[in-house]
Amino acid sequence: MRLLCGLLLTGITLTAHAEDLDIPPYPRIEITTSHGSFVLELDGPRAPISVANFVSYVSEGGYDGSIFHRVKPGFVAQGGGYDRDFDELPTKTEIPNESGNGLSNERGTIAMARLGNPHSAGRQFYINLADNLSLDPGTARWGYAVFGRVVEGLDVLDAIAELPTGPAGPFRSDVPQSPVTITATRLVPDD
Repeated sequence: MRLLCGLLLTGITLTAHAEDLDIPPYPRIEITTSHGSFVLELDGPRAPISVANFVSYVSEGGYDGSIFHRVKPGFVAQGGGYDRDFDELPTKTEIPNESGNGLSNERGTIAMARLGNPHSAGRQFYINLADNLSLDPGTARWGYAVFGRVVEGLDVLDAIAELPTGPAGPFRSDVPQSPVTITATRLVPDD
């Protein structure tokens, strides 16, 4: 019961924070990396908590200087949780899982990374480099919450996926050997 109350309060707090940030229903975020830029369009109506969480990190520069620490061609590019020295970046709070929102882990979508606990997503995200429908929820399991998609620059992520990977920091594999650093994130103004 305490977990449920905590998750509900987190959702209410993030929704209120979204209103404070004046987030449009489908915000666009430009992510500039050391290997190029791409633009996301987030789906606030279907994933309001995940979108508010992500935008709050963007608005505070929370992803700037972080890296893509896990890149698996034909699977995902994951980042946002570590700096170039592989120090784990602070997470504000874990958020409720919104994986039952009708969005699927299709190629080019962005989703919240998490641990085994379905409600453990914080700041880390991943971009699907292929259709990963096995990450969607099932009848007896939680999935990974999709909250938007790449609308420009998917070729940049495909090029990142071609970089040689190996062990680095605390990770045994899948770390780009040429670091992929997020140099800037910004909310793209409506035209």
